Amino acid sequence: MNHAILHPAAPADRLPELRPAPGRPIVTPFARALSILSAFTPEDRWLCNSQFAERTGLPASTVTRMTRTLVTLGYLRCSADTHRFSLSPSALALGYRAAADTEIHRVANLRMSRFAEQHHVNVHLSSRDRLDLVVIDSCRTSALPAALQPGIGTRLMLTSSAAGWALLAGLPEAERDYLLRSAERRPQGRTRPTRWRSSEAIGQIRENGFCVAPGESGQPMTVVAAPIHLPGQPAPLAVSCMGPAMLVGQARGMRELGPALVRMAQDIQCAKEPA
Repeated sequence: MNHAILHPAAPADRLPELRPAPGRPIVTPFARALSILSAFTPEDRWLCNSQFAERTGLPASTVTRMTRTLVTLGYLRCSADTHRFSLSPSALALGYRAAADTEIHRVANLRMSRFAEQHHVNVHLSSRDRLDLVVIDSCRTSALPAALQPGIGTRLMLTSSAAGWALLAGLPEAERDYLLRSAERRPQGRTRPTRWRSSEAIGQIRENGFCVAPGESGQPMTVVAAPIHLPGQPAPLAVSCMGPAMLVGQARGMRELGPALVRMAQDIQCAKEPA
């Protein structure tokens, strides 16, 4: 089992996963430009063209044209000394604007903070970005070291993480199967999920409203996750909590944290209901 939440995954091979729905063609150059901007992780300040090519799967010549265009448009800046690129304020403004317009942060953050301190776990709110899950809000407990708290923008694999399984459980069956098949076609360099593990977790969520991914050898963190279905939003979000396996075991996850997480998810959903 891959608790990748502590290690932001490099957003590799995203463009090949982007397939338009029938009758909805995409503008390929625009999609390629977005894949370049999405290649940055929270740890990256500067990237070079070869790194963009590796992470997006685009040919080197295409990457060169895309980065040159994005520099001209003001979304990337280029270091004349190293020929590396970083996000410019124009690109960052897009993300800040999206965050500012997302009411879910205001609704969820206070509840997540209370949950974290009450149960002595770290709490995260995540949304889907193709085959990745992205942490969009994060609250930590003072009872755990700060190093155990993944920051906003951290990526983990949708199909091999508890939060990802919670989100998958909230999707229509056809869309969920498509995502699982796409994940299985990922290159050898990336961790491939096991279909049975995803199915087992989705079965837990259907029965209990949450799933528990207990810490195993080499994976000392236990994660509990549940979906949030917001009114007017076609895609669910996932709320999850995590703590060291020595403090958060399977029994505690099933008995205490899971039901409490479902109640919080329902509380967030009700707070977002139209008046």
